Amino acid sequence: MLAALLSAYAGREISRHRLLWTLDARLARVAATTTEAMIGQLRLAWWQEALSDTADVMGRGDPLVDALRAAGEAPPAGLTSWLDGWEAIIADADLETYATGRGGGLFHSLAGETKVPAWLQQAGAVWALWDFTGHVKDPELGTQALDIARNMLLTGDRVWPAAWRPMRIAYELARTDIVRGKAAPNRLTPRLYFRLLRTALGVR
Repeated sequence: MLAALLSAYAGREISRHRLLWTLDARLARVAATTTEAMIGQLRLAWWQEALSDTADVMGRGDPLVDALRAAGEAPPAGLTSWLDGWEAIIADADLETYATGRGGGLFHSLAGETKVPAWLQQAGAVWALWDFTGHVKDPELGTQALDIARNMLLTGDRVWPAAWRPMRIAYELARTDIVRGKAAPNRLTPRLYFRLLRTALGVR
């Protein structure tokens, strides 16, 4: 799985990164299995309340909630934006809000800092749109996502801290395909695996 490979570049933060990617996968499952927007919104609200419960009562017994609490990641930084992004795709397929929320929130959480620069969240948004193209069944939505992502690509030089290497690799993978107008693969292919290795070698 791509998330597991990216987490491997997080060094001592590998366990925390894996937990956060697992949370994103759970949220993706909510979006994929929701047929009524209101039900999906309620399911996402549950995650907000469970991970923000200072009494550590709500959600107790859920392995992921328990693990996030044990790791001091309840709530993760950027959680509200992250959930808002998933809600946007459930409610009305608002791709820009989805990308900024899901991708920006996820990258914020992976950084593990209270505040992060806007460009890191923008990089996350680009990655989220690329990832979306690998799963969406509507080709028009996929094309729209690529167009939006192309306009959101970072410009100029950025200083990526060493701890942000996994996010930089993810962004570079996305950027390469977006520039070529290619959708993301819908699973981890050998080609994507070797691309990741090559990208990681060039990203320090």
